[in-house]
Amino acid sequence: MATDDPRGRMVQSATVLLARAGVAGASFAHVLAHSGAPRGSIYHHFPDGKDQLVAEAVALAGARAVAALDHLAGGSPVEVLDGFVGMWRAVLERSSFGVGCSVLGTVVTDDSAARLDQADGVFRAWRDRLARLFADAGLDGDARGVATLVIASTEGAVVLARAARDLEPLETVHAQLRAVVGAARGGS
Repeated sequence: MATDDPRGRMVQSATVLLARAGVAGASFAHVLAHSGAPRGSIYHHFPDGKDQLVAEAVALAGARAVAALDHLAGGSPVEVLDGFVGMWRAVLERSSFGVGCSVLGTVVTDDSAARLDQADGVFRAWRDRLARLFADAGLDGDARGVATLVIASTEGAVVLARAARDLEPLETVHAQLRAVVGAARGGS
């Protein structure tokens, strides 16, 4: 997003703040402070208020993850797994364990049916794309089930790694998932 685009900066900031502290951490005041956008621009760009801003931030986070997954096309099942886990490793390292998943941040900190439905849609899109990548790479058996396991395990490992401020939980889960993916590939 261009730095001269206040709306884009606010959506980007909301994405980061959701990943850091959930919906409460993505208040208009926090978003304005983080983005440097002018105060008067909030209701101009988001006439439906915070719900609109959070929805756009979750959509951005979801789209970014799918785009990152698209870069893994053509790899083996293990390479797809390594790339997915590597994406989360990079998030944790770049933020010094300060952020996790924006989508998860909305689920665990809010009970809005609309936000939960949107998060469900994002997670489904991730599972569908990851399952397609696994199937295209030759994974035997239930590619969607493996994709679900990978996403759920990795999301949990990111939470554990943030709490410990250490990559060890993510690396442990990664090693276990490599064994599962390897076995699903007929031991190869």
